Amino acid sequence: MRLQRAMARAGVASRRGAEELIAAGRVRVNGVVATIGQSVTPGTDAITLDGKPVAAPPAQASWYVLNKPSGTITTRDDPQGRQTVFALVPNDPGLTYVGRLDYLTEGVLLFTTDGDAAHKLTHPSSEIERTYVATVTGDVRTALRTLRNGLTLDDGPVHARSLSAEPAEHGHWNLELTLTEGRNREVRRVCEALGLDVHRLLRTRFGPIDLGRLPRGQCRPLTARELQLVHAL
Repeated sequence: MRLQRAMARAGVASRRGAEELIAAGRVRVNGVVATIGQSVTPGTDAITLDGKPVAAPPAQASWYVLNKPSGTITTRDDPQGRQTVFALVPNDPGLTYVGRLDYLTEGVLLFTTDGDAAHKLTHPSSEIERTYVATVTGDVRTALRTLRNGLTLDDGPVHARSLSAEPAEHGHWNLELTLTEGRNREVRRVCEALGLDVHRLLRTRFGPIDLGRLPRGQCRPLTARELQLVHAL
């Protein structure tokens, strides 16, 4: 395991923060000043930070899914004092979110202590499917035709793996679409470009993990089957 990953899994710092500590010469492995990227065996190699032992990380990574409520921010600390998603998940050392959801968007948000897996799942080359349901008003039929024929945002074309819409109450529509790019606020920007007003945005699936009946604001560990599916991506 890379040293910075072992430190992140142990809850010392993020991987980037661990790299900074290593670069500053504050980390030693078996008494020798460490280098960024060196391999270690947690539990066997003695890792210290400023002379104090760094505990070995858990043998198995933690994985959780949260039904993120609207009005929570996807960050660990917020200078404005808003509630963060970390107030809703276990306080496991090294826990990080897998991708982001914006402040008002709800639904599936994964967490893990495996930083490498988190990076892989969110990298565009992995093309992990994300399914959203946007409750909108506007000319949905025209919007669907436009999106099926091809829509380009300022950071590139949009490729929807699937697309459908159903009428809802009070003149609203539930627009469901599956994307793989994971770009910042992509669904909201798509709707804006199509002239649709978004009243609610819910992510119902990330890769193989479905929201199911998980209550809003609640989280749970992934099942053994879900873990198998995640590791197979």
